[in-house]
Amino acid sequence: MNPDTLPTTIAEALDLAVRLGHDWRGPGGGRTRAEWQTLTSLAAHDLQVARAIEPHLDAVSILRQAGETAPDVRYGVFAAEGPASTLVAHHAPDGWTLTGSKPWCSLADTLDRALVTAADEGGNRLFDVDLRHPGVTVTRGTWHATGLTEIPSGPVDFDAVPARPLGNPDWYTRRPAFAWGGAGVAACWYGGALTLANDLRTLLHERSPETALAHLGAVDEILTAARLALVECASLADAGVPGRIPAKRARGIVARAAEETIHRSAHALGPGPLALDEAHARRVADLDIYVRQHAVDRERVSLGRAAMEAEAVPW
Repeated sequence: MNPDTLPTTIAEALDLAVRLGHDWRGPGGGRTRAEWQTLTSLAAHDLQVARAIEPHLDAVSILRQAGETAPDVRYGVFAAEGPASTLVAHHAPDGWTLTGSKPWCSLADTLDRALVTAADEGGNRLFDVDLRHPGVTVTRGTWHATGLTEIPSGPVDFDAVPARPLGNPDWYTRRPAFAWGGAGVAACWYGGALTLANDLRTLLHERSPETALAHLGAVDEILTAARLALVECASLADAGVPGRIPAKRARGIVARAAEETIHRSAHALGPGPLALDEAHARRVADLDIYVRQHAVDRERVSLGRAAMEAEAVPW
């Protein structure tokens, strides 16, 4: 992508997301590696820009998997579950409505529509929802993070909001491309880690202590492993291989690479860049909170269980 045309604001990022969505195939669509490279490039440019764009492209992919074409509006995907989620779907003769609260709804006050998961009698179902409906209330002022400051991710309340179902109950998580979508997020983490690694390499000099150079060497190793994991993952997705194990594996490798890059950069450079270099400090804060989406222990349990259940694991 041309650096001179890359977005610099969230509004520009969302406009670019809509344009990219016209030809976006999604994981397993034959261009997975190139599309993930696009996400990596956007994240290396500005992680907040990538964080705004990736969910829209994920929504486009999901709609196409459901046999539909995404309209030219700005989409999000609100699929976080847990104790804070009370969102329930109700079916009546005149259609479906959603009532309750949904946590972690990024950019809800900026987007036009969202794909939202809600509980119904048959399980958990995915719905296409108009976020401009008067029954949608975005709770503002809850995002106090120092990272991703332009991507507020607070709760949204729904009061009998009309919704259009996509697929059967649990289709969202059971569809073949569900696992690959998580690896697409990892491509953004990888881009953010690349920028920190470049900061580290640029700020070191010929008089830097050997311990600092050792940190740079370790970052080189772990980022190479992350890149190779994403390349293999993209190839397997386009080959039609089931994604449960390879996507979880790649996501875990990239998450560890991002965390180690943050850790080693701080140890090699000391407090100076974090305290005095605004751009570097923001990049660190953005990546740190973004990669927190990866619940390390839970994800490793899930990967271990998948490895135990598999007939064979390609190690």
